This record gives sequence, structure tokens and C-alpha cells, in this order.
Amino acid sequence: MPLYVDLDGTLVATDLLHESLLQLVRASPLSLLSLPLWLLRGKAAFKDEVAQRITIDVTTLPYRPEVIELVRNARAAGRRTVLVTASDARLAHAVARHLGLFDAVLASDGERNLRGAGKLAAIEADAGGRAFCYAGDHSVDLAVWRGAEAAVVVSRSEALARRAAGASTVVAHIVPPRTSWRRYLYGARLHQWLKNVLIFLPLMPVLHELTQPLVVNAALAFLAFGLMASGIYVLNDLLDLETDRRHHRKRTRPFAAGEISVPAGLVMAGVLCAASLALSLALLPDAFVGVLLLYMALTTAYSLHLKRRAVVDVFSLAGLYTIRVAAGTAATGQPLSFWILSFSLFIFLSLALAKRYVELTGPPAEVRQMKRNRGYVATDAPFVLCTGVAAGQMAALLLGLYLHDQEMLARYEDPEYLWILIPVFLFWTMRIWLKAIRGVLHDDPVVFAARDWVSRLAVAIGAVAIWMAG
Repeated sequence: MPLYVDLDGTLVATDLLHESLLQLVRASPLSLLSLPLWLLRGKAAFKDEVAQRITIDVTTLPYRPEVIELVRNARAAGRRTVLVTASDARLAHAVARHLGLFDAVLASDGERNLRGAGKLAAIEADAGGRAFCYAGDHSVDLAVWRGAEAAVVVSRSEALARRAAGASTVVAHIVPPRTSWRRYLYGARLHQWLKNVLIFLPLMPVLHELTQPLVVNAALAFLAFGLMASGIYVLNDLLDLETDRRHHRKRTRPFAAGEISVPAGLVMAGVLCAASLALSLALLPDAFVGVLLLYMALTTAYSLHLKRRAVVDVFSLAGLYTIRVAAGTAATGQPLSFWILSFSLFIFLSLALAKRYVELTGPPAEVRQMKRNRGYVATDAPFVLCTGVAAGQMAALLLGLYLHDQEMLARYEDPEYLWILIPVFLFWTMRIWLKAIRGVLHDDPVVFAARDWVSRLAVAIGAVAIWMAG
């Protein structure tokens, strides 16, 4: 009995049409305007138009090992194995060539869409009247199972398994691992909320005169920015599926691993961003809403295009960090200090370059990907190192000039204690770069600093110095 195996959701834990559309949007956002016109010509033509414009690296797809083993066992038993899918034929043939496990491929070809009854007709024509076994994962596959002698169900749904049993003889029920709620939280990148601590930075000069409204507004701004950042991070992860799958660490992220589907991810992104905007409009000043929208626009542009332009990418990252400081001033009504903004730009430019330097000095395979993904080549490492260290030193100089500003000094009774900040800050920046050069700075530098006990000690010393000065 030949074995016919579905592709999307069965052989791979994702949907290639969804991933193709994401790639198309990333490569050419204006192509969205053409999608309705292509769809009017039918689903098969729609898939064909999309497949013509993208290239998916099938070697990195999240294949289901249990299904791969099923196909291998069938071939070992001398059975004919066929990949049959509603995905476009270009993608299906690429998968078949990569795996080398299928004798034939049946797929949508621009004229016919192999889904449901159409898939059954294609299988029956290929089988030539012989009984066959079909492996699928969705209720739409019931139309195929009704014509099959045997069924393999690849789904966590017991209800689908029962319905399949009513349509055919279920010879195997493969149950993929359930995605835990912790993976959804990880997909929202809650640990990246640590970056939003920068929203509290404008309160540092007035620590000795804090009021409850200031603290509440800063906390609400922190929450709103966190929700927005999570939504954008989800979108960024969806757009970077292929890139993440090539990375030794990022390939385990829930979207790259196929644990959370593309539609579920898009819903997550929409809900998180909508919650952020609703919270901001209801409880925070209009100025903060404006800054949040600016952050949303810049970070979306970064995800779609800016991060693939060398130098532009690190300035964009520095800008995104600095916007958080501006959000803190907008939420609390504190003045937007030229000194703080200048200091923020240089220090976050230095940290962004540190992140790029670590990537440029990483495993050779990932360094080669940097040219396509970030616009850098391996020989850029010395430039990135020198520029990053210089930006960090400029930040230290700006901090020293700020501490000598007469308007700032007038706020404190004993401003000489503030000079403790300079050696502490210099030590911290030099330590960050030393770790980057040694290749042990694995996280985003800001996230690393929030987790690093030496960095936390440096912040505590700085806070004590400000308190003593006040």
C-alpha cells in the first residue's frame, strides 16, 4: 500500500504558504497590494505568484521526526512514498529533493489546488485504483481519509483522530508535543522588558523628590512600552524565521521551531500592540502616546528593512533605546535634557556595536550570514570594535560634562559625590567591551547588564552616590 504524506502541519510543523507570505512582505512590502488581485485568479494561481517571488531554505524547516521516521520505515518496507500537498510545487519539490525520501510529488501547480477533494482526486489518479494510506493533520484531510484504506493522524486533537477513525482505519496517531504557556511567554520575549527600565532614567536626577504620580506614570509607561515591544518582537521573530533557524541558539525560539504557528503569532502581535495603545490612550499623557507611536514606526521599519543596512542598523538600535528615555520624560513630565539624550545616543550606540562585534566574531557559518542579514562582512570587525569603544568613551565624556553643568549642580546639596559616577561608568563600559572581545557577551548588552551582578552593583553605587549628593 503506497503512503501519501501531507506537507504543511504533517511533515513540517509549519505552513509554507504562511512563511512564503512573510518572506514576501519582508522582501517587498508593496507586494501586499497585489495579493487581492492574485487571489481573484484562484488559490492555485495565488500560491504560484507568491512562490515565484520568494525562496525558502527547506534545509532549516522544522520537520517532524516521527513523520520522517514513518516515511523511512515505509521505504524500507518497499512501499511507494509520495509527498502530496496544497503548497506550490516549487516548494514541495525542494522539500522532496532535500529529504530524498519520496518517489513522487503531487502539489498545487498554478492551475489546480490540491486541497480536500482535489487532493483525493490527484491521489486516486496517481494510485491507479490501488488502496493507499494517507498521513494528514487537519479536518480538511477528512475528504482524503474517506477515500483511503488507512489513515495516519498527525495531531494533538483526539476529536480529529475519532473523526478520522470514522472515515478510515487509523493505523497510527502521531501526537506532536503540546506547546506550553511558558513558550508563549518566551515568544513574547518578556525578558526584553528589562530594556524598558530606561524609562525610569529621567527620574534619576530627582530621586530625592519623587512623588507618587511620577512613580505611577513611569510604571504605566514601563508596562505600555513592554506590551508594545513584545508585539514588535513577535513580528520581528516571524519575519526572521529562516535567519533564526540558521542560528545555533535562536533556532530554538518557539516560532522558528514551529511550536507556535504563524497565524497565532500574528494574533499575539496584534493583541499586544492593541493593549499597549489602549493603556496609553486611557491613562498616559498624549506626549507619551506620540513617543510610543514613533517607537512603533521605527521598530517596524527596523524589522522590515533598517536592520539589514550596515551602520544604519546600529544607529536605529541606539535610537530605539533613546526613545525609551524620551518616553520616560513624556510620561512623567520631566524636562527632556539635551545632556541625557546625547549621553543615551552615544552609550547605546556603543552597546549596539558591541552586539554586532560579538556576531562578527562568532562561528564562521553565522558570520557569513551577516552580509545578507545585517550588511556586515567579517573584515568589518576592527571598524566595529574601534567605533564602539570610541562611542563608549564619548558617553563617559558627556557624563563628565553633564556633572559640571551649573543648572544640574544647583539641584544638589553635595554634588561632589556625583563624580563617583564617572569611574564606575568607565569601568562598566570597559568591562562590557572586554567581554565582547573575549566572546563571552552572548546576550543583548542591555539584557546582559540587567542580569550581571557587577552591572547591578555599579547601578547601586550610582544610586547611592546620587542619594548622597541630594
